[in-house]
Amino acid sequence: MQPEDLQLLVTRTMPFGKHQGCLIADLPGNYLNWFARAGFPKGEIGRLLQLMHEIDHNGLSDLLKPLRNPR
Repeated sequence: MQPEDLQLLVTRTMPFGKHQGCLIADLPGNYLNWFARAGFPKGEIGRLLQLMHEIDHNGLSDLLKPLRNPR
């Protein structure tokens, strides 16, 4: 993991599938769990999904709050 990966989680959107357009940091846990069972895609998106799965699975989602843009 690179430090900038955390920023990508709150800025990069899901490029395909049921949750296309949703921020990776906002993907539901059951969707991330499905990828963990079925296999993560290759490349950057797979790496980010795997990181988000680990964060979500370990209850560390609050770690991303300071990185989000104020709405």
